[in-house]
Amino acid sequence: MEPDCIPQDVARCDLCKTAIAESYCDFCHVSLCKPCIGEHIFDEYDKHKIVPILQRKSTLIYPKCKTHPNKTCEYQCKDCNISICSDCIASKQHNKEHEFIKLEEVFNTKKTHIQRFTEELEKQFLPAYEDIANDLGIQIASLDGEYKKLITTMSKQKEEIHREVDNAFNQMVKEIDEIKVKHRSILQKHLDEIKQLQSPMLQTLCALNEMKESNEVYATINYSCKTEAFSKLPPKVILSMPKFIPNQIKREEFCCLIGKLSPLSTTLEERVFTAKKPNTSVRELLDEPEVLNTIKTGHNDVYPCNVTCFNEEQIWTSGGTVDIKCFHIQGVLQKTIQTKSGEMPFDIAVDTTGALLYCDLKTSTVYELQNDQTEIIVLQGWKPINLCVTSSDDLLVTMYSNDKTQSKVVRYSGSTVKQTIQFDDEGQPLYSRNGLFKYISENRNLDICVADLGAGAVVVVNQAGKLRFRYTGHFSPTKNKPFKPYGITTDSQSRIVTADHDNLCIHILDADGQFLCYIDNCDLSYPWGVCVDSNDSLFVCEYITGSVKKIRYSK
Repeated sequence: MEPDCIPQDVARCDLCKTAIAESYCDFCHVSLCKPCIGEHIFDEYDKHKIVPILQRKSTLIYPKCKTHPNKTCEYQCKDCNISICSDCIASKQHNKEHEFIKLEEVFNTKKTHIQRFTEELEKQFLPAYEDIANDLGIQIASLDGEYKKLITTMSKQKEEIHREVDNAFNQMVKEIDEIKVKHRSILQKHLDEIKQLQSPMLQTLCALNEMKESNEVYATINYSCKTEAFSKLPPKVILSMPKFIPNQIKREEFCCLIGKLSPLSTTLEERVFTAKKPNTSVRELLDEPEVLNTIKTGHNDVYPCNVTCFNEEQIWTSGGTVDIKCFHIQGVLQKTIQTKSGEMPFDIAVDTTGALLYCDLKTSTVYELQNDQTEIIVLQGWKPINLCVTSSDDLLVTMYSNDKTQSKVVRYSGSTVKQTIQFDDEGQPLYSRNGLFKYISENRNLDICVADLGAGAVVVVNQAGKLRFRYTGHFSPTKNKPFKPYGITTDSQSRIVTADHDNLCIHILDADGQFLCYIDNCDLSYPWGVCVDSNDSLFVCEYITGSVKKIRYSK
């Protein structure tokens, strides 16, 4: 069921408690059905203000006049800065030269300011603090990998030293562990401080939201909206990694032979808040996407068909054979490369240097092809399924365990593990545990998007690996088969594009997982692998036929 179709609880009459309320007394603030209106206003009917239920709380609640208790204050004396009633204006209390203004005008002005402050808090300050917290989280998550590099460097030196230095070497490893604990502690401390600073901001936002809905004039016009305290961002924590400085090998003073570690240094760098500018280069979706070209790849089989873009002129494709083919976008075959193991590649990608990468399920290896075949990642106990290259030239790989009971996403820098994404905050698996395809792509906002075929969902986490949302398809009377996402990619607008294999269409979502539209008018035959180039042209592999269609779907 779509969200718009979810039944909502209707307002009931506050008098009879059963009938549906169609009216509202803005004086007494009660909901009323038609039969109960007469009973409600039978005394002092002139004081009551009955309005349609949708216009409730439209009447301002003015404060009572302290000088004339039977009057409400509808004006403000600008000179005295107090609320006054009409009798106060007529009295001799105020100098005739004093300037008066309607409280309604002050109220509306303040409401405008509150709205602006609310938007500033929601769209500027809170995202800035969230970015800081995410950055610290990533630093903490990558500590093990960075310190592993450090220990590896030391280990190379250790191999050249005689057994007599083992005790000294172990002592330094212990020192590294202590520094790592201190490093983590410093980052964690600053992360906790950031979260503490977010708490009053959220409280302020809550107060502003309540003020937006309030009709209390006095409380509203006297509310002081200050964002200066939040505009000064906390200082940036910069921790320099310790360095292992090896010495030339000698026979004496074994501790000195190993080298020394530079200390963990901590500095605070002043942050300057910069308001985010809206993206002005918006590419709108076309009402009718069109096929620009169809490339016959020759991968005519019933195995995974993949496509990846190197530039605006070239695409790489693969299928159920050992051949990985490079085509000009006009359809001319330019190059054919065969896998090292003689097995079909499960997925392909191209890095920023133009090197081709592919997953080999048989050897549990990710290979890099440029001049010669190079093994860059060899897995133990896991099988690589799908992969993508990030904007920072890291490699994201989806994989499943050999017993097919676990799945995860791992981020690599070269062959070094930088990040592992497997569980949510409650310790539950983020991805289905079977070995089915899990195509992956990184968004422009650095979210990690996985088309989890086994779960029938697109699973999106942020850069730190925290779950943002799951998309499980969009209801349509013409798309009556279960949602099975295969290939996935993202475009310049951070839109998510995924192939719905069984329903013969493409789903396009916004960066927050909201369904935007289908591409289903291009005569697609079981779409599988997808990618977009720098101009947001979409390339779609068709299962069985092996054809690749180039589609224009945005302006």
